[in-house]
Amino acid sequence: MNKQDYMNTWVQEPPLDYSFRSIHIIQDLVNEEPRTGLRPLKRSKSGKSLTQSLWLNNNVLNDLRDFNQVASKLLKHPENLAWIDLSFNDLTSIDPVLTTFFNLSVLYLHGNSIQRLGEVNKLAVLPRLRSLTLHGNPMEEEKGYRQYVLCTLPRITTFDFSGVTKADRTTAEVWKRMNIKPKKARIKQNIL
Repeated sequence: MNKQDYMNTWVQEPPLDYSFRSIHIIQDLVNEEPRTGLRPLKRSKSGKSLTQSLWLNNNVLNDLRDFNQVASKLLKHPENLAWIDLSFNDLTSIDPVLTTFFNLSVLYLHGNSIQRLGEVNKLAVLPRLRSLTLHGNPMEEEKGYRQYVLCTLPRITTFDFSGVTKADRTTAEVWKRMNIKPKKARIKQNIL
């Protein structure tokens, strides 16, 4: 199968769905059977899933330790993950492991326990991220929540299941100018 055929195949594949499985730690996925959907999962000769979507929502995960290793055991091409659903878990931060999936375009983190709005900064390195959910986390209560996220992640087109409009972008830019201090350029001092 050439790369183009492979790309066309995984775009149409159903997700590897481990939602509602009471999973406490990522390593448990290796021994857990995914939920079955209307269409069967396609697998490689080695038994790994060919999908680009991993759904882990509605579990009790509080960290993502060993996420890369487990994804490599479950997926033929984990580097092609485009959709990760971690909604309704017990995550308290955005694990940096998520920033290693450069093809990620959809990330659901709503309904967790993420406190700090600054956690969003980690996601700025994801070039294809277009849809993000964070509502239902304590960070949502921080002043300027939506504006901060839109300033930090300017490529987002859908945030908390709402489309991002030109007016949203304008409001976010105004908010940024009023609330975020620019980084001052460091002046090198010549030592005599």
